[in-house]
Amino acid sequence: MEELIARVTQTTGLEQATARKAIGIILGYLRNEGPQNEVNQLIAALPGAEEAIEQSKTGASGGLMGMVGSMGGGVMALGGQLMGAGVSMGQMQPLGKELFAYGREKAGEDVMGPIVGSIPGLSQFV
Repeated sequence: MEELIARVTQTTGLEQATARKAIGIILGYLRNEGPQNEVNQLIAALPGAEEAIEQSKTGASGGLMGMVGSMGGGVMALGGQLMGAGVSMGQMQPLGKELFAYGREKAGEDVMGPIVGSIPGLSQFV
């Protein structure tokens, strides 16, 4: 997980704690919305992923965008959660691209492809 966090902070400019929380939020979202078998394979391939997911649940998403995100569903809800955690709109796409590139390196395209293909709107962020 530390390697992924370092890559995300370098690509996005996020602080390490914010990057870890954002990664946990995204992985938790994938666990809820994506194909279970592939998401479980991805999480297993990323040491520290379970801990990041659990840590991302602590503390409420703040601000108006956090509230808006919790009211809706899908990728819009994910965006709201990320904004509530301190990720700007301009940082979301680089964050997603880096996370999914890392996922492809560790778990393979046969795992990542079905995840991206199964969640409407996700492909624009990865």
